[in-house]
Amino acid sequence: MDELSGQRLRASNRPVPIVSAQQMQRIEETLFASGMPVPALMEKVGGLLAQRVQALYPLARYAQVGILVGPGHNGGDALVVARELWLRGYRVSIYMPFARAKELTQAHAQFARSLSIPFVDTVDQLRTSDLLIDGLFGFGLERELSGDIAAVVTEVNQWGLPVVSIDLPSGIHTDTGAVLGSAIRATHTLCLGLWKLGIVQEQALEWVGQAALIDFDIPATAIALQLGQSFPIQRLMASEMVGLLPLVRPRSTHKYRQGHLLLVGGSQRYAGGIILSALGARAAGVGMLSIVVPASLKALMVARLPDAIVYECSETSQGAIASLPDSLALDRFDVVAYGPGVTTESSTVLEPLLGSNRPLVLDADGLTLLAQLGVEQLSQRSATTVLTPHAGEFQRLFPELGDLLPYAAAQQAAQAYNSIVVYKGACTAIAAPNGQVWLNTESTPALARGGSGD
Repeated sequence: MDELSGQRLRASNRPVPIVSAQQMQRIEETLFASGMPVPALMEKVGGLLAQRVQALYPLARYAQVGILVGPGHNGGDALVVARELWLRGYRVSIYMPFARAKELTQAHAQFARSLSIPFVDTVDQLRTSDLLIDGLFGFGLERELSGDIAAVVTEVNQWGLPVVSIDLPSGIHTDTGAVLGSAIRATHTLCLGLWKLGIVQEQALEWVGQAALIDFDIPATAIALQLGQSFPIQRLMASEMVGLLPLVRPRSTHKYRQGHLLLVGGSQRYAGGIILSALGARAAGVGMLSIVVPASLKALMVARLPDAIVYECSETSQGAIASLPDSLALDRFDVVAYGPGVTTESSTVLEPLLGSNRPLVLDADGLTLLAQLGVEQLSQRSATTVLTPHAGEFQRLFPELGDLLPYAAAQQAAQAYNSIVVYKGACTAIAAPNGQVWLNTESTPALARGGSGD
């Protein structure tokens, strides 16, 4: 996502909500009912889109622009973009594959013709373009693309030209991100007003390309009327997350005021996971780090993390943790994390951790053991519980939620079991027990390797 995405929303300290097609439709209806003329909004949106296209694709390099125009207001937006680029010196060609269109879209097409902007009869005539603008379909599309329009989409994708999609790539379901038969493979997607749910679903990522938000100043009252004051689904912005780092420490602090973490994990089979987790905890800024490992790993841990307190404990015949040390008082720690490298050979450690009054983070085999023990145990905990499953672990924990999209599944699991659920993936969903969900799409394929979770 580029730096300008949601700039004004962030500057006003407004969170960036994510909406469904129905919610966006109601917000627009509220906007129009308050007196905003539809033609005025189309002019404003089209002008902002044209400015962004010019910034991304300068005239000197991308002089020839092909415009794909659909029958709805998404097509009208595209025609405004066509006109604005034409007036600024771009060589524009317009392709309208539909015989009928909404009245406002038809009016913009007529105006484009009056300016002598060329209209072409076949999509193949756009093949020599330097850039394509996709204005075929916007939010709310539910039917599959088929027939001639599906053939158009397939042909455009084969050309390999840069494509800017307006609001969503044509053919992507607004809410699920599913491909409706076929879809435009966009280089950039310029989402209008508010983020649409489909854009932040993992299955849509390869079609969306680089996403940016075109903020056209929807009044906060119009948004709040439909979504409430606290938006239930929000997008985590990279600039905001980076802005929180490094963690601020008061000058008068000391190590025990910066958090004391107990990390429980490791086995002879999986010694690396606990080492990586411990190094990650140290890098994150924890003041004190205590580690519980099987006795056979203690020397290795001390050598790698001389600043940590390392507890050894008895082992199973397979080299996994058999039980926690008798001298270990869990109430001394601010947070307990359990799971990296523990294997599933012994579940006796998990039960006392669940029964403690300490905030608890469960990961890796800790989640598999929890699935075996029963997730209903979580509802009885008074302290915070954080679960960090990937898709397979989530399915083992909550098989009844397997048919839902990740954000909705995480939301229901968090509410049902009074836990914070971090559903990991290319679009990670973070859900709280109160129903709030944050979606983080600022991921990288570089994380697709063993140990990155640790």
